Amino acid sequence: MRVFVINGPNLNLLGRREPDVYGSQSYESLCAAVREWACARDMQVTLMQSNSEGEIIDALHRAMGHADGVVLNAGAYTHYSYAIRDAVAAIGVPVVEVHLSNIHAREVFRATSVTAPVCAGQICGFGFDSYRLALEALGGLAQ
Repeated sequence: MRVFVINGPNLNLLGRREPDVYGSQSYESLCAAVREWACARDMQVTLMQSNSEGEIIDALHRAMGHADGVVLNAGAYTHYSYAIRDAVAAIGVPVVEVHLSNIHAREVFRATSVTAPVCAGQICGFGFDSYRLALEALGGLAQ
């Protein structure tokens, strides 16, 4: 199974950005953990991070014909990017939305996800384990 893991704005600052919310581990640590979890599930994983909405959309488009599933942490774009929402809806590839923090227990504006309704599911609040759970979910969808 081929999985794209697409990370949005400010994820590159993990470990330095609001560690009380996002933890003290780096983005590189997250990538290493995702690679390990994917390998244990016989998944080929491609990881990317961008602070640009257009690059995230381009990565979603590349998933068509190249990925069997996508793990998407669109960061703040989750709450207002109809362009990313439309890309998820268009690609015909199962997408699991993830967030490190529990977006429903934070600021009111974070509780709304415009992308979740077109995703296979949403996992939030489990830190790095949100990604592990998303990989497991994608594996289950493929069966």
